Amino acid sequence: MPENHAPLGIYLHIPYCPAKCRYCDFFSRPGCRVVPQDYCDALVRELCKNNCRPDTLYFGGGTPALLSPAQAAQLIEAADPLPGAEITLEANPDVVTLETLRGFRTAGVTRISFGVQSANDAQLRRLGRTHTAAGAAQALQWAVEAGFAEICGDIMLALPGYTNAEFDRTLALLKAGGCTHISAYLLKIEPGTAFSKNPPADLPDGDAAADFYLYAVGRLEEEGYPQYEISNFAKPEHRGRHNLLYWDCRDYLGLGPAAHSCLNNLRSFWPAGPGAVEAFIAGTLALEAEGVCDAGDYLMLRLRLRDGLDLAQYSTRFGGTLNAQQMEFIRHCVAAGYAEFDGQVLRLTPRGLLVQNGIVSELMANE
Repeated sequence: MPENHAPLGIYLHIPYCPAKCRYCDFFSRPGCRVVPQDYCDALVRELCKNNCRPDTLYFGGGTPALLSPAQAAQLIEAADPLPGAEITLEANPDVVTLETLRGFRTAGVTRISFGVQSANDAQLRRLGRTHTAAGAAQALQWAVEAGFAEICGDIMLALPGYTNAEFDRTLALLKAGGCTHISAYLLKIEPGTAFSKNPPADLPDGDAAADFYLYAVGRLEEEGYPQYEISNFAKPEHRGRHNLLYWDCRDYLGLGPAAHSCLNNLRSFWPAGPGAVEAFIAGTLALEAEGVCDAGDYLMLRLRLRDGLDLAQYSTRFGGTLNAQQMEFIRHCVAAGYAEFDGQVLRLTPRGLLVQNGIVSELMANE
């Protein structure tokens, strides 16, 4: 790889899924069991306009595992990733088989990510998930048998009637299934979702949700998954390379309705909504500008990471500096246990990551 190579990630949005989960606000089309070939052909058309080979390729959705292995191979070939590229495909446990997982691995997928969420079947039904805990365990076993060395699992925290015991059961399921990476998210009720229209009963309050989060951070550390980002935990050498490009303000290209890009610090996105899929397939969906990635974006994104914000990089890459008022606020954060600062690198603690938005807002208000 040339020394001056600038990393590039490519995200492919697959907006088809079998059913819409009650908490989901992602752009998707429920009621599907396959991905139409004309949608894949449209992605290939757009991929062929790119002349830079990516370091990472990410199939997100929706439910990308509805792709056939042949379609995944077609898209990977069109993306032309560099040797050793990380190629991730999201999957629901109940849409894969050992055969399809072997097919995805043969096609070039290196990393499979399962939306497990909980080991409690009643909870899964409440969320609108269509798999069971036993089905998730089976899918993880198949992934190991298919030859995946990188297996990811998602856990949702602070669900209705949640307990630490539910978290422990879910973590045990993922660890036993060979997960090298775990994402743990607090449930958030998003506008327009089924949960926003009919909120579930027995939701933990803010303080309880914070306690569940801090418990999860501690337990994941104990089980060999140290935290590296607000919601992401991994065994050593198994961090997600694709999302790290986002959090380090590196270039990424998103293709498909609702996909976002940032190239040369310029952000853009493909619109979503009624008719967007048809327009994308027809080639009439137009990219929209979203603004410039600047020092404020870099500060916000780097403070999502436990590695934190290196002030030298902040200055070199974006001309960013911290003034006296900001430094005084940082000292308060350190004293309160929200941050660590050695004079060069500012890092948020797990307690600080819980209120990361507020800390960033205060820092930027004092620019």
